[in-house]
Amino acid sequence: MSIIIKPIITEKITKQGELLNRYGFVVDKKANKVQIKNAIEAAYGVNIVAVNTMNVRPDRSVKYTKSGMISAKTNAFKKAVVQVKEGETIDFYNNI
Repeated sequence: MSIIIKPIITEKITKQGELLNRYGFVVDKKANKVQIKNAIEAAYGVNIVAVNTMNVRPDRSVKYTKSGMISAKTNAFKKAVVQVKEGETIDFYNNI
């Protein structure tokens, strides 16, 4: 079971990475904070200070088309924001 699914690369998370040493990841729904911390430390070779997790709900949308209403839903996922020890960084582009 792979705990880390993919890194989150958005403007908000990138800014937090530059200013506060915080990085975001999409993780397995059943993983807890200790498992997430151990997986990221092993994968990227950094020391983790704090782990914050949140369950992101699915977004629903309705589109009105010529053929009628089309309803859609995105998948729910679990997001983890980890804070790395001062002076260390995670470089996503070299580890992808």
